[in-house]
Amino acid sequence: MKSKSLIIASAMLLAVCGYMQAQSTQVIAHRGFWKTGGSAQNSVASLVKADSIGCYGSEFDVWLTADNRLVVNHDATFKGVNMQKSTAWQCTAVVLDNGEQLPTLQQYLEKAKGLKTRLILELKAHKTPEQETRAVEGIVKMVKDMGLEERMEYITFSRHATKEFIRLAPQGTPVYYLEGDLSPKELKEWGCAGPDYHFSVFRKHPEWIEECHDLGMKVNAWTVNDTKDMKWLISRGIDFITTNEPVKLQEILRQKP
Repeated sequence: MKSKSLIIASAMLLAVCGYMQAQSTQVIAHRGFWKTGGSAQNSVASLVKADSIGCYGSEFDVWLTADNRLVVNHDATFKGVNMQKSTAWQCTAVVLDNGEQLPTLQQYLEKAKGLKTRLILELKAHKTPEQETRAVEGIVKMVKDMGLEERMEYITFSRHATKEFIRLAPQGTPVYYLEGDLSPKELKEWGCAGPDYHFSVFRKHPEWIEECHDLGMKVNAWTVNDTKDMKWLISRGIDFITTNEPVKLQEILRQKP
């Protein structure tokens, strides 16, 4: 009887731990909450809508233009306009699918000041390290001037830009690397907050999630839209999931195991 009671108690403890673990996973809206009426990827509306449904964070992408301005957009060339080779005026003349004009970073952050969601800024990899350094310098200065330092997190595929964010952003600012080719130990040595890798990387290296936690780092996976992948990552104790389906993920997280 005593042995049976211990087994039951252990099972209950595991269930409780699993539930608490699931609740600890946070939702990041990929390019904002754009799969809803009146929204579009990387639009100001997508930021507002991500905030309105209580997302932990809203991810967005940033480029440095030919005249050293910062604009928000994902693709290197969008609707015929190359972000790095064009002026800010040419970039912001582009109309998004919801009717908004492509925003500057300043316009995007101005709207963010009145919201609560964290700002997950991805600096796109540029053609030269010099461009990336100018971009990081401009971003860090703008964020400071707008009083948003405590709500910012930075992500990038570029090794150079990752190191520049770590060097220039206030100490303790979360900086994550996206490429998926570095181990937890290597990221820790760089000073990263953790990996922000495609979920397939964690399928290949599931042990990395626990290794990161043992090293005091957080872990994010992108871009996770399938229910079974979401549940697998949650069961592994993932800290953040970046998704195009934030409402679906929120519903999964509300379910008890």
